[in-house]
Amino acid sequence: MTGSPPYIRPLLAASLSMALAALTAGCSGGSPSTAATPTPSHSAAVPGRIHVEVADIDLTVTDAVAHLDRSGNGSLTMRVRNDDGVPEHLAMVSTPDGGRADLTGGKSTQGNGSLSTAGILLLSGTTVTFHGKSGPSVLLHHVHGVTAGRTLPVSLQFGVAGLIHLQARVSSS
Repeated sequence: MTGSPPYIRPLLAASLSMALAALTAGCSGGSPSTAATPTPSHSAAVPGRIHVEVADIDLTVTDAVAHLDRSGNGSLTMRVRNDDGVPEHLAMVSTPDGGRADLTGGKSTQGNGSLSTAGILLLSGTTVTFHGKSGPSVLLHHVHGVTAGRTLPVSLQFGVAGLIHLQARVSSS
């Protein structure tokens, strides 16, 4: 830009800023917002089960049961089937009144069911059983919010599928 008139640089900078803003706005309205709020299928009405199929997301949670003692401590058992076509991670599990569960990886430090900074790995085309003999687990602490119908509202935060809400059945231990 040597030898260019002095007004060209500010004009070029302004043009580049507007182009970048337009590109950023165009990218912000895509599938991430869709993935963050998936619409569950009709199976969400069945306690302990939900199937989410939207865009490229195909995730099924079955047999979700909160095993709780009198003080609200225990575990959440479930099976998660990932048919997304890409690896998924269960990053967080929460319960009413701000309750957060502890996630523990399976015995293997790599592969399906292992724990990383992203959460519990769920490879595509597989089912992971939580709280199996060698599988990952979800530990619950001082849980509140069990309904009269013996269910517990649970929120599962996935890396690709986003936040999913379901009613886990409750079993006293």
